[in-house]
Amino acid sequence: MGMADTSVMSQYFQKIVQHLEILHQEEMASIHKAANMLADHIKQDKLVYVYGPGGHSNLGSQEIFFRAGGLMHISAILDEGTLLSGGALRSMAVERTPGYGKLVLNDYGLREGDLLILINAYGINAALIDAALEAKAKGVKTIGVTSVRHALATPRDHVARHPSKQNLHDLVDLVIDSKIEVGDAVVEIEGLDQRVAAMSTFANAYLLNSVMAETVDLLVKEGVHPPIWMSGNASGGDEANSRFIERFKGRIKKL
Repeated sequence: MGMADTSVMSQYFQKIVQHLEILHQEEMASIHKAANMLADHIKQDKLVYVYGPGGHSNLGSQEIFFRAGGLMHISAILDEGTLLSGGALRSMAVERTPGYGKLVLNDYGLREGDLLILINAYGINAALIDAALEAKAKGVKTIGVTSVRHALATPRDHVARHPSKQNLHDLVDLVIDSKIEVGDAVVEIEGLDQRVAAMSTFANAYLLNSVMAETVDLLVKEGVHPPIWMSGNASGGDEANSRFIERFKGRIKKL
């Protein structure tokens, strides 16, 4: 078996590259719109909230929070209910619980004029839809990072759906389409019915980090230099970050 004989690994690599290329080409306009929304808030020294209700959707909110090279104005909503650390099956049950998303948004104190990024590839679960509905009711602007095709392909009577049967992409002010296929996994193995190797984390990380980078670029071009996290593991990182900690401590719930 030589190094060239990595067909399954190569298939995954090609799928990732192709998917990211499609996102880069087709979602560029949405990413720029999102960046403009974020830049407007950060110019006013307002926080940008990020919530990924769902086991692995939470990774999206963690991806851009307290992150080297990331905006300090990001406040991740890391509610214990849907985090896998609280129990995977429990997480799935919570994300299917009507009313839960509303409770979480109220706990974080979102109010009219705030900005919320909602991340969930499937775009249907109860906690997610309740968060979107509550945001709309409060006058909070919303950006959804979600797969339109996945939501449309999910039956209306699916057990995970919100009682209203609504999709995230119909509720948010701006959609960034992650274009995740039904089931998320993309690699086929001969002799196995089920696909393996998921795509959504790659898609979310690319889209979200692109929004962050475009936001910073917009701000700098306008002469605004927003505070950016430096890795605490890099020389001078702690000192650089400490200049801004007091500005955000208490404002960002999970800091």
